[in-house]
Amino acid sequence: MEVEQLPRILVAEDNEDHAYLLRLAFESGDAKSELVFVEDGVEAMDYLESCDSFESLPGLILLDINMPRMDGFEVLEKVKSSRTFSHIPVVILTSSAREEDIARVYEKGGCSFVSKPVKFDEFRDVIASFYVYWTQVAKIPKKGTRS
Repeated sequence: MEVEQLPRILVAEDNEDHAYLLRLAFESGDAKSELVFVEDGVEAMDYLESCDSFESLPGLILLDINMPRMDGFEVLEKVKSSRTFSHIPVVILTSSAREEDIARVYEKGGCSFVSKPVKFDEFRDVIASFYVYWTQVAKIPKKGTRS
């Protein structure tokens, strides 16, 4: 089965080490998507708002919960309440495993909650599974198709 490429993935991650590990994990697998890294929620919203067309929006957003200036919950709420961005799947990728955080993500319209494993091999495997799911199993809106 041919891996379908996502248009791009917006990654909001303030921890440099985690961002580096994410990049390594994506590169060590079959990931063919363009990754756009921002360091906090304000930068994530700025990036989304700078997209000048539906085609230029990311196909998926990965958010950490704990970020400065605007946390992942706030970004998730803004994305899901926006007519322009609400169609974009949002996945929370965080070190948290708190039940209240998990419930809050789904209440706010998040598509998935993934806890970051501590060991790199496990982290890479989680990212590989995540990528296969979002490129081969799940269907997301294609560029230029919007209701």
